[in-house]
Amino acid sequence: MNRRLQWIKLLFVGWFLFLVIRLFYWQVIKNPELEKDARAQYGSSDIIPAPRGEIRSADGFPLVTNSQKYLAFIDPHVFRLDADISKKLFDLLPATSGAQKIITENRGLPLNWLPIAHGLSPDTKARIEQLQVPGLGFEEEQDRIYPEGSPSAYFTGFVGKNETGDMQGYFGLEGYWDRILSGKPGKLNQQLDAYNRPIVIGDQNIIPPQPGQNLITSVDRSVEYIVFKQLEAGLVKYQAKSGTVTVMDSKTGHLLAMVSLPGYDPGHFTDYPPDIYKNPIVSEGYEPGSTFKTIVMSSALDAGAVTPQTICEICSGPVQISGDYLRSYNNVYYPGCNMSDVILHSDNIGMVFVSRKLGKEKMLAYIRKFGFGQLTGVDLQEESTPVLRPDNQWYDIDWATAAFGQGIAVTRLQMVTAVNAIANGGQLIPPRVAIGTEVDGKIKLFPPVKAKKVISAEAAALMTRMMVNAVNHGEVRYYRVPGFSVAAKTGTAQIPIAGHYDPDKFIASFIGFAPAANPKFTMLVTLNHPQSSPWGSTTAAPLWFGIAEKLFRYFQIPPDSSALH
Repeated sequence: MNRRLQWIKLLFVGWFLFLVIRLFYWQVIKNPELEKDARAQYGSSDIIPAPRGEIRSADGFPLVTNSQKYLAFIDPHVFRLDADISKKLFDLLPATSGAQKIITENRGLPLNWLPIAHGLSPDTKARIEQLQVPGLGFEEEQDRIYPEGSPSAYFTGFVGKNETGDMQGYFGLEGYWDRILSGKPGKLNQQLDAYNRPIVIGDQNIIPPQPGQNLITSVDRSVEYIVFKQLEAGLVKYQAKSGTVTVMDSKTGHLLAMVSLPGYDPGHFTDYPPDIYKNPIVSEGYEPGSTFKTIVMSSALDAGAVTPQTICEICSGPVQISGDYLRSYNNVYYPGCNMSDVILHSDNIGMVFVSRKLGKEKMLAYIRKFGFGQLTGVDLQEESTPVLRPDNQWYDIDWATAAFGQGIAVTRLQMVTAVNAIANGGQLIPPRVAIGTEVDGKIKLFPPVKAKKVISAEAAALMTRMMVNAVNHGEVRYYRVPGFSVAAKTGTAQIPIAGHYDPDKFIASFIGFAPAANPKFTMLVTLNHPQSSPWGSTTAAPLWFGIAEKLFRYFQIPPDSSALH
């Protein structure tokens, strides 16, 4: 009997301990989770989107701004339509929304909220509200507006939805500065009744959103418009497949204009193929051709390997490299020419001579010093760079052809930045678009980026004179703007395809800065596969000078009183 009582006592004690442990588990260990679930039954937490910051041009005009739009949604349990109201409603909703199909396909499902149309204007919302449709409601949503459209697309990028359905910046400034532009969303916590309706006297906690900062840029809308219209006409005139123009402030490295055609409208980016979204000026590699001669020659001048008067000792004919002969493009040679003549005639054999005088190690070191093979650091999301091969993988033929811009790939922005170092007395300034932010009407400018000395001021001045001489006495002299001194260089490069060069496709280019004595802007024009002529001197150059003439007037630059010769 006593043993039975002991067993019964043990059973009760065990059962009591079990209950204590279970209560401890549910009330202590699982308390946070259960509390959260309980709150979810009678409470809601909604995200309040933060207004996205604007992107503004140098004169304060919005390149990107916001427009108030609305999302239409229904509660399927309450939503009712008669035939007459149904036709009026669906006539007001955008046909592309597919609202009628969405409602039909989801009818009968256990849903309390169903979005049926995005991007409704305030006027459309007001007209729908007049129909007084039961179970139909609206939520605010922001719509990104791009007033400048296609001309500024490759600066701005666009805003789209990411994998989680949230709005996010892609490409250009929208992508690079997404965190600053996005701001910080707020939150609305409130209690609900059994029908998911807010309880008026219930607890409510609002954390207000923090709006995104406005971004101030160096983009000059007038320059951008000039460039866009001139390039548009140039593609037609020279029958080119595509083209780009990049304009940089020579003193600051700020980008004033950047246009690539064909382009796209960032406000309707879904109407265009995704492969056009990337800005080719910062993301696409190309062989620069003879424009690269300015980099190699200025490096040799800086190293003291040559002077403008140095005579080319191999310029009387083809030059032998690794058993093969390298010839000029037209089989014309200039025996006894000096280095200034080499730039004037764009002599490839002369540039091989320069590369040999400079030496492979020094030449490759200068190429990297000028920023090739590495990112410029521009604040545009999609920037990339062609990779330079290791120094020990440069063979004699690679070293020779790189001296005149073949067999080496660069981006257009790298090329503009490097030549701008010559315009800026040998100081390379990393390019930038954004120059500051604005919050509550207060503008905060970014500190200036630090310049890097790549060649001496003396070498830059000598190279400038050689480029001016090439413009004044070379093939492009017919397109000069009277009274203005320009330092520039033509380029024509074949396009490599599947390991060889296409004999019928070229990239024509022209790069330079003006006024030569005190540069205001540095500009690169490239035309892809122009049909009228493959040569940069007869396509890209006249387009460059046509833009420059308008820029001289726009910037109110007086004619040179002491033009360089």
